[in-house]
Amino acid sequence: MRVIPAREIGAPVDGAAGRVDAPPVVDGRLARGERTRRAIVEAHISLIGAGELSPTGAQIADRAGVSLRSLWGNFNDLETLFAATGAEVLRRQNAMIEPIDADLPLEERIEAYCRQRARILEFVAPFARSSELRAPFSRELQRNRVRYLRGVSSEIEALFAHELAGCDVTGRREVLQALGIAVTWPTWVSLRDVSRLSIPEATSVMTRMVTALLTSD
Repeated sequence: MRVIPAREIGAPVDGAAGRVDAPPVVDGRLARGERTRRAIVEAHISLIGAGELSPTGAQIADRAGVSLRSLWGNFNDLETLFAATGAEVLRRQNAMIEPIDADLPLEERIEAYCRQRARILEFVAPFARSSELRAPFSRELQRNRVRYLRGVSSEIEALFAHELAGCDVTGRREVLQALGIAVTWPTWVSLRDVSRLSIPEATSVMTRMVTALLTSD
């Protein structure tokens, strides 16, 4: 943020009688740049959401209403754009998460959690498909996957802390890994796209898997 000195806007300077501190004036170029970056990220998200899983720079710029030069002037390369888009998708995903009472009976916790996971997985579906195409060649998309999985593991550990406490160190690690697989995209895409299950059917299968993992001896 650039603050314009008082002398440039005609405000009284230090020591002047009746001195009034003028509020900082934000450089308009910074504000415009931020609006442009938001528009580009939103365009990227909307194109992927509409089924264009690998949009070109020209397509993104056209959707955002900016020039291709402006796009790459605000984002040095695809990796920086992937980072910004991933952060925004994760923010929207996190906004969908509703707290689940960890004191509820296990069955109720599992059902509530799996319903929520199903909603989130349907939301991230186009972005996950897009990532599958480009992740092998993108370090940033690979980082996004790791961040996502860590977030899911943290949710599981908090919600099912009582059940996990009964496992030894090895068992806890294995159950956490298995739960992470059961409630994330690789399993969901197998249920929805390969097995052709409806959302309720896929949610029911997920619920059964999570229940089996948390109640097995």
